[in-house]
Amino acid sequence: MVPDSSKYVFKAINNWGKLPEGWIWGLIPAVACDSQDRVYVFSRSEHHLVVFDHEGNFLDSWGDGVLRDAHGIYVDAEDNVYCTENSNHCIYKFSRHGELVMTFGTPGISAGKDGVPFNQPTDVAIASTGDLFISDGYRNTRVHKFSQDGKLLLSWGEPGTGLGQFTLPHCVRVDRHDRVWVCDRENHRIQIFDIDGNYLTEWTGLKRPATIFFDPNEDVVYIAELDYQVSIYTLDGELITQWGGGRSSDKPGEFLGCPHGIWMDSRGALYISEVGVDGRLQKFVRQE
Repeated sequence: MVPDSSKYVFKAINNWGKLPEGWIWGLIPAVACDSQDRVYVFSRSEHHLVVFDHEGNFLDSWGDGVLRDAHGIYVDAEDNVYCTENSNHCIYKFSRHGELVMTFGTPGISAGKDGVPFNQPTDVAIASTGDLFISDGYRNTRVHKFSQDGKLLLSWGEPGTGLGQFTLPHCVRVDRHDRVWVCDRENHRIQIFDIDGNYLTEWTGLKRPATIFFDPNEDVVYIAELDYQVSIYTLDGELITQWGGGRSSDKPGEFLGCPHGIWMDSRGALYISEVGVDGRLQKFVRQE
């Protein structure tokens, strides 16, 4: 049964997020929240990773001298923060206190185009087993599976439009059934695999899916689509609702830039970041 769409009506909160005086937003590819509803904004600016409370008050900034090129972000169950750097060819793992604890890949060094990690990776997610899945990405059309200690366990994918092939694996996420979802953006679809890389199914007809978020309390998935749209589906693929209109709009609640990052806090508020225009990050709350 499709959930009542009236439960999924959101309104935008204007001017959320208060930067310190003199700081400016750059491009904001990604956003995520931890268990305390701290909001991590990963941007291409002088201050790459900025932390706010849920009301938008500035708390902290991380990664100066380390982070260079924001793309994807992921927060695990222990509030570790994973930052995927596209042209820097690596993924950084920070503790919840902002300490750098692990680096996947060699910063600044591309592995080439033969499928070896990494060449412009895009995002990371973690399964219940603790294994990491990394989408790789703009130059390697692959997904890699790593152990918690950084050992490469498995890779799959190749260029193309067929099953298990990718044009651009732009984001990877793992649902509560340990199915691995990959936003195959330029093929306008999401492909779903088991944790051993075996193809299960696909969702087609999407508008360049960029990033997804699974509601932890419901079998619902939120999809940020690059063509100015956000969609909400059941895990069975039934559309609940969508908004954005498929066109650029500066109207609050719609998208001037392209929706690129999406996350939900424990209160049910959505945070959606946009690319194509600097400083676009909107918070949405459900209408009562």
